[in-house]
Amino acid sequence: MATMADVARSAGVSIATVSHVLNGTRPVLPHTRQAVLDAVEDLGYTPNTLARSLVTARTRSIGLAVSAISNPYFTEILQGVEAAALEEGYSLLIADPHDDPEHERKVVQLLHERRVEGMIVAPSPEPAGLLAYLRRHQVPAVFLDRLVGPPAEDGPPLFDQVCAESTEPTAGLVTHLASLGHRRIGLLAGLPGLSTTAERITGYRHGLAASGLPFDGRILVHGDSEAAGAERATAELLNLGSRPTALITANNAMTIGALRALRAHGLSVPGDIALCCFDDFAWADLFSPRLTAVSQPSRDIGARAVRMLLDRLADPDRPTRTERLPCAFVHRTSCGCPEDATAPKKGTPS
Repeated sequence: MATMADVARSAGVSIATVSHVLNGTRPVLPHTRQAVLDAVEDLGYTPNTLARSLVTARTRSIGLAVSAISNPYFTEILQGVEAAALEEGYSLLIADPHDDPEHERKVVQLLHERRVEGMIVAPSPEPAGLLAYLRRHQVPAVFLDRLVGPPAEDGPPLFDQVCAESTEPTAGLVTHLASLGHRRIGLLAGLPGLSTTAERITGYRHGLAASGLPFDGRILVHGDSEAAGAERATAELLNLGSRPTALITANNAMTIGALRALRAHGLSVPGDIALCCFDDFAWADLFSPRLTAVSQPSRDIGARAVRMLLDRLADPDRPTRTERLPCAFVHRTSCGCPEDATAPKKGTPS
């Protein structure tokens, strides 16, 4: 295996010059730099990143703690994080907190002990232990998807945060269904305690109010952000004496659970019940009917989290901030609209 000394001999320079070229620690003349890079290529030299980290106290690594990595939404966020990190020369260490507060604190501690330079975390519903650990050890961190409120009203957040808009897009699903004549519109909400759950419930209630419809707590149920819970909760809705004629599911995993429950009850979409989803996913257009959905900019959220973390590493004293990225309404047919009504119109978004 080639060493840095081999590269230096081949390029006719000192080992220090090779180090400066590879680490970008000092300007090097263009022809000298090219000679070093050519020697690296010819010899197949691979830098020892572990040894480098021991010298520089930098690992060029980021910890990512995200629950339900198997969920397509978080998978796309992971792809956005990975691409942005790689572009900046960082590697990822990944852990799944399983939305369990105690496990969350443990995996964050484990990532910290692996000397990551900073962390990107989707917090659990009860993040007190996480917050205490990050603050006590002054770990640079960015929260994504799920927000944590400021310690004081109208104050800045404790950490940088990035997520998609949730309130207005959910309200838009309600008003769309109401415009189609639905008066009993149910909501299959996520795990209590998550900011996304609270914001989508708020949006649901705003949409009802804007449509002149009363709020009925019996048709707002929690599917706990996963398919099995959503299947149980949807069955509860369907067993009501006056069940909803339309349903909004608050994430893609719960959409799958809701569809299972509807099938088990012999109900068709949208013939027996209209369906709209928060979260678009790759195969939503392949269902019959095709699923009307709110599409989140998941890859952009992941990439933005990396950039916010690198900004924090470069300037630890900068004010914390929360960024929200816009969603898109993807109009298909599960809401009850015919194909020609959902087709993109010239000059208007789909």
